[in-house]
Amino acid sequence: MDSENIHVPGFLASGVSAGIKETGARDLSLIYSTMPARAAGVFTTNAFKAAPVLVSMERIKSGRAQAILTNSGNANAATGAAGYQDALDMSKSLSSYMKIKDDLVLVASTGVIGHRLPVEKINRSIPAVVKGLRPDGIPEAEAAIMTTDRFPKMAYQKRYIADREISICGIAKGAGMIQPDMATMLAYAMTDADIDSVALGKAFRYAVERSFNAASVDGCMSTNDTAIILANGCAGNRMIRDGSQSFRIFRDMVCEILMKLAKDMVRDGEGATKAIEIVVTEARTRGEAKKIAYAIANSNLVKTAFFGGDPNWGRIIAAAGAIGIPLPVDKVRLSFEDVPVFRHGRGIDSNLLSLKTIMEQEEIKIVFRVGMGTKDWRVFTSDLGFEYIKINAHYHT
Repeated sequence: MDSENIHVPGFLASGVSAGIKETGARDLSLIYSTMPARAAGVFTTNAFKAAPVLVSMERIKSGRAQAILTNSGNANAATGAAGYQDALDMSKSLSSYMKIKDDLVLVASTGVIGHRLPVEKINRSIPAVVKGLRPDGIPEAEAAIMTTDRFPKMAYQKRYIADREISICGIAKGAGMIQPDMATMLAYAMTDADIDSVALGKAFRYAVERSFNAASVDGCMSTNDTAIILANGCAGNRMIRDGSQSFRIFRDMVCEILMKLAKDMVRDGEGATKAIEIVVTEARTRGEAKKIAYAIANSNLVKTAFFGGDPNWGRIIAAAGAIGIPLPVDKVRLSFEDVPVFRHGRGIDSNLLSLKTIMEQEEIKIVFRVGMGTKDWRVFTSDLGFEYIKINAHYHT
C-alpha cells in the first residue's frame, strides 16, 4: 500500500510533536472532516474509563462529529475530575482555534496511566497540528497515535457502491494489552460514503465485533480503548440505509478494513514473532465457541509453545477443557493448518516434518472442532516471548 496515495475526499489529517513524548516523536494527531460527519463509536468496557473516553462517549450520542484530536504518551486515565476537565480543555482549545462547535470534537489519549495530561503543551501545539492538515496527512496522524507499536497500521479501500466510488481508510495503534471487548488500542475509520446514522452504527459494530473484539495478545483490557468511524457523505451516493444491498457492501468494506488493522495489531504484539488464527467450529452456541477460542488464545502455555516452535497440542486441549464446558472428548478434532494432531480422544502420529514447517511460519492457523453443533468463532492472537516481558517490565507509570 502506497501511503502517499491514501486519502479520503473531504478529510484532512495531521500529526505533530507536542513534546509529550520524551523522544520528540509525533504525539498529537488530528483527523478533520471539512463538514460535520455522521459518527459512530465503540469504547472500552473497563470500569476505569479514561477521561477522554467519557467525553467522547457522551458526545458521540448525537451521531455527529467533525474532528478527532488524539495525544499519545499520556493516557489521561485515573486522573479524576481534573483529568476530565483536561480532556474538555484539550477539546475546547481545538474548537476555539478552528471555530467549530466544541461538541463536534472527539478526544482520545493513549500512553502511561495515572499522570495529569500536559494540556499546556497540547494547547501550544494546536496551531501547528491545524496548520499541518492536508488530504495526504493520514500517515502523519497515524504516526502520532503510536506508542509501543513497531510499525504503522493503516488500511485503505475503494469500491463502487451502485454508481459511485466509495473510499474508506482506517488507522490504528495497539501492540500489547490487547483483549476482546476492545484493547489498548485506538482505531479511526474515515469514509466519504453518505450513510444514515442507524446503518453506520450497525455496520461499525458488526465490523468491530469480528475484528478488534476477536483479537487477543495478552488478555489484558485497557482503560482508553476507542474506535470511531466518521462518514461525511462527500461521495454523493444515494444514502445507504440498513437492509439494502448497498449496506451489505459497505458493511463488508468496513469489516475488511478493521480486520486488516486487527491482524496488524496481533502481528505487532509486543515481542510477537507469530500471528495465530484460532478457529473453533462445531460448537453448540457462538458463546461457547468464543469461550473456547479465548481460552486457547489467552493461555500463556499455548502462547509460549508457539514462541518456541513446539506444536504442543496437549496445551491446547488442556486450555479448552478447563473452562467448564462438557466437551465430547471422542468427537473433538484438532489440526495445525491441514495437519490433524488430535481426534478420537488421542493424539495422532502426524508428519513431524510438516508440523515443523508449519511452526516456522509467521502466520499459523489452528482449527479446533468441538463436535457438538454448527456454531463457530475465530480469534487472532500472537505468541509470547522474552521481548514482551522486557517491554512491559520497563513501561513504568
